Amino acid sequence: MTYHAKSDFMRIMLERGFVADCTDYQALDQALVDGVVPAYIGFDATAKSLHVGNMIQIMMLRWLQKTGHKPIVLMGGGTTKVGDPSFRADERPLLDDAAINANIAGIKAVFSSFVSFGDGPTDAVMVNNAEWLDDLNYLGFLRDIGRHFSVNRMLAFESVKSRLDREQSLSFLEFNYMILQAYDFLELNRRYGCLLQMGGSDQWGNIVNGIDLTRRVLDNQIFGLTTPLLETSDGKKMGKSQDGAVWLNADMRSPYEFWQFWRNTTDADVGRFLKLYTELPVDECERLGALEGSEINAAKIRLANEVTTLAHSADAAKAAEATAREVFEKGGVGDDLPTLTLSKDDIGEGISIVQLFVRSGLAKSGKDAKRLFKENGAKLNDQPLTDTGQMITEADISSPLKLSAGKKRHALVTMA
Repeated sequence: MTYHAKSDFMRIMLERGFVADCTDYQALDQALVDGVVPAYIGFDATAKSLHVGNMIQIMMLRWLQKTGHKPIVLMGGGTTKVGDPSFRADERPLLDDAAINANIAGIKAVFSSFVSFGDGPTDAVMVNNAEWLDDLNYLGFLRDIGRHFSVNRMLAFESVKSRLDREQSLSFLEFNYMILQAYDFLELNRRYGCLLQMGGSDQWGNIVNGIDLTRRVLDNQIFGLTTPLLETSDGKKMGKSQDGAVWLNADMRSPYEFWQFWRNTTDADVGRFLKLYTELPVDECERLGALEGSEINAAKIRLANEVTTLAHSADAAKAAEATAREVFEKGGVGDDLPTLTLSKDDIGEGISIVQLFVRSGLAKSGKDAKRLFKENGAKLNDQPLTDTGQMITEADISSPLKLSAGKKRHALVTMA
């Protein structure tokens, strides 16, 4: 739709491509003009880091704070014990309290790079829904909250309907998830005056449930805003790379590998990604995205530097670019490449070159590594490898070895 926003936040969301749908554009826009709007996004603690696929939501919270409003980062310490069934073919593995708490600690580190936490009116807060979900009285919850939900309506939501249409099992545990998420919105409105929930468009049904429940129980008006579910122009899910998820924590994905993910953006996605994942002016994003031929590579480097600076630091972005230049333009060994450090015990009488590709993360398995050799994609110190039985000795690693998988993925092997 065409809507001319009055508030800075809504204007930025619309012009940069963040918005898929909104429950009430005009009323939300007016609330954003009238005062500080607390808004939340929920993140279930299913891993020790968020990944690039979560960055669109993280950037929304960042823009929210930059335009004078209050971000609420809701950690799903409670809902992670159930698992969100939205558009999944099967049930998520259930985690225990220790694993969930460890994941939350890892995720906290991500947000400090994007928003400022504190006690001020626009400072971000991190909240764990286990605070109100862990000790719910089941019968009281059914009587006070469950009575507001129509099973007929819940079955009609696309996220549930698609699962049932494929005759895939949906457990009663998972079916409760949308009730718990709706209850989160109610509690955040009651405790923090939260007026807005944001999330991906797959969360639309859950968000609408929360709005309806809060209206019924508290008679308060609140809002929902969703983002498009992002895919790259070649149809791949955003946040996935050839070797798995692109994590935001440096200990799970090095800043260099993170930088390289953005540097490898498809030409057609550059302008869109600059708008969503950087703070460059929109007209500059469009100018860079319109470049063609070899010039688009400069725009990709700008994208990689801007996003890596946000997620890690300006120094990390600078080091990653320097390493990429050394590796790709000069054929050298960059200082910032992912590194596998081996001990004498690791090497023993020798270690196979296939194992080095697996242990360095350049191949998922021995079979994957052998396929790489067969397709002429494996190199050692920039020389093609063909012998999967080749053994590497301690003497071979007297100076760092550079492994390459294709043209864009590299790693170093060194001795401890």
